[in-house]
Amino acid sequence: MSDSDRPALTELLHAAVAAVGGSERPGQVSMAEAVAGAVARAEHLLVQAGTGTGKSLAYLVPALAAHRKVVVATATLALQRQLVERDLPRTVEALRPQLRRSPTFATLKGRGNYLCLHRLHDGPPDEGEVLFDPSPTSKLGQDVVRVRDWADETDTGDRDDLSPGVNDRAWAQVSVSSRECLGASRCPYGDDCFAEAARERAKQADIVVTNHALLAIDALEDAPVLPEHELLIVDEAHEFASRATGVATAELSLSAVDRAARRAGKLANEGAVDNLNAASEAFRKTLDGREPGRLREVDPDLGWTVTALRDASRGVITSLGEVRDKSLSNEDAARRQALAGVEHIHDTCERILRESPHDVIWMEHNERTGASLRVAPIAVAGLLREALFGDRTVVLTSATLMLGGNFRGVAGSLGLSPEAMLTDAPEPVPTDVAVRPGEDEEAAGKDDADGDTDLAPWRCMDVGSPFDYPKQGILYVARHLSPPGRDGMNAGTLDELAELIEAAGGRALGLFSSRRGAEAATEALRERLDVPILCQGDDSLAELLRRFAAEPRTCLFGTLSLWQGVDVPGPSCQLVIMDRIPFPRPDDPLMSARAQSVQESGGNGFMAVSATHAALLMAQGAGRLIRSMNDRGVVAVLDPRLATARYGGFFRASMPPLWYTEDRNQVRRSLAAIDKD
Repeated sequence: MSDSDRPALTELLHAAVAAVGGSERPGQVSMAEAVAGAVARAEHLLVQAGTGTGKSLAYLVPALAAHRKVVVATATLALQRQLVERDLPRTVEALRPQLRRSPTFATLKGRGNYLCLHRLHDGPPDEGEVLFDPSPTSKLGQDVVRVRDWADETDTGDRDDLSPGVNDRAWAQVSVSSRECLGASRCPYGDDCFAEAARERAKQADIVVTNHALLAIDALEDAPVLPEHELLIVDEAHEFASRATGVATAELSLSAVDRAARRAGKLANEGAVDNLNAASEAFRKTLDGREPGRLREVDPDLGWTVTALRDASRGVITSLGEVRDKSLSNEDAARRQALAGVEHIHDTCERILRESPHDVIWMEHNERTGASLRVAPIAVAGLLREALFGDRTVVLTSATLMLGGNFRGVAGSLGLSPEAMLTDAPEPVPTDVAVRPGEDEEAAGKDDADGDTDLAPWRCMDVGSPFDYPKQGILYVARHLSPPGRDGMNAGTLDELAELIEAAGGRALGLFSSRRGAEAATEALRERLDVPILCQGDDSLAELLRRFAAEPRTCLFGTLSLWQGVDVPGPSCQLVIMDRIPFPRPDDPLMSARAQSVQESGGNGFMAVSATHAALLMAQGAGRLIRSMNDRGVVAVLDPRLATARYGGFFRASMPPLWYTEDRNQVRRSLAAIDKD
């Protein structure tokens, strides 16, 4: 196709919007043009696009027009499904006549998300329960048999396509991690492997939709799992640094050590396994009685037991031998899966004993897995700077990328340097020309702030939202209340909460900083109010959200998973209540270490870490209120520090620009008026 024949970007966007049944927004057009410009100039781009902008089409259309290999990474399953099941099929079909081709797309997830046929048919190597009894009596057995039946029907083997789903324990019986996988060439089911088929589809597709975790694994670990690509789009980008931290975190738990020893028990040398069991018992005794929290150094006793565990693991690894050099048998499959567990123990011990100044080590206790040691990077920015922003264009977008009124905090957490931020007006890029790699190399680097070619040049923009926030919503801060304490919600705050819900006629989403706070408020208000109050933990989150949306006068209380991703437009959610500013716990080992690191570098650790973390959650939480052009309501913050503390302005600047008030009577009148409509 010649340049003169290329359709204009605006024409393509108009066709795509019509295909999905939406309406074109000015912010959507601005974002699409900015994405096209970033691709043409080989710059990175951060775009804040408020709820209702239609940002998925604003990046998909220029990505398809550029005719490049594209990876799109999202944080939530809901957005992945929207892209693959609605936006991409309709957009590709709508643009096909003008592009004169039909771009292809595929979904790719981690290996553990796909059914493993070898594990399904030959069984897990270390489970005593007979899972494939024709008439299983246990819930676990029933679920696995249902998965076995589904395996004969599914084309994808993707866990997310199984409905109703099964819990993690059941899925673990029929899936393997990348460490445990035998490899397609050695597995008797390799030709039919669902994970390998997904990888092959991704390799051939023009656009690959994946998740943040797999993108982080691809960026931070040695073995690449995503196909080579020229354009990376990270949606819900405010979540990515946290997901990358999770991928870079390792855990040494008593349950994992015991499981590894059990798997190796029948396959490795008896003496080597005995040594591992003895080291495990010593590790258990060393952790007994220790208080959870950060370890600023590995003391001699702990160092001795971790060293013994590392050495014993190495002995078992040697005994198990190299599976890849053996012809496949059922014993070899079990050996490979046992080896994976012991290698993880060994590698985590090595990392803990290294005591890198860039890592944080802490002990914690989990009711299910018992005591454990965890090790995580103080920051992932440096790792991402090297791995993410290389020889490809990266577009990062979300409804909440500006904290305190600017992009620097989020950009810095992802590895983008403030010195490389481009503030000059970019040269206009013809939106009817698809620039190919290497065609604009001079423009790619000419604006680098200090001439440092090691810094990735990036731009940022806020395209706003189609919603009229000051007219549609109110931000109410209960300034008259006492500051929240450690002992839960006081009587005055509980009264305020009850009065707000009564004025709204229910219709409230309660966002609490702790599970204990949500449960205590639920128990107290169920006795005082006539409206139904659902609480996280009463049922599955999906079922609770379904009931909340279907029954308008119902309240839903919960904690962190409700602060983000809840999308309930209409009359069911006209009041969003936050019990307090959601600062991280003062004893959070990783957050406190990060704050200390910033402080030692001359920065403000509280603002850079704790305040930024809380501001992001508050911005997301406030975003639950206005989800459509017709929504109206109130975001009520029951923490007076939002009005009285010096950092209050930072938080308010991070939230949607709702009309602000501290007048409790005005808010009650407004809620009552909305309830009558």
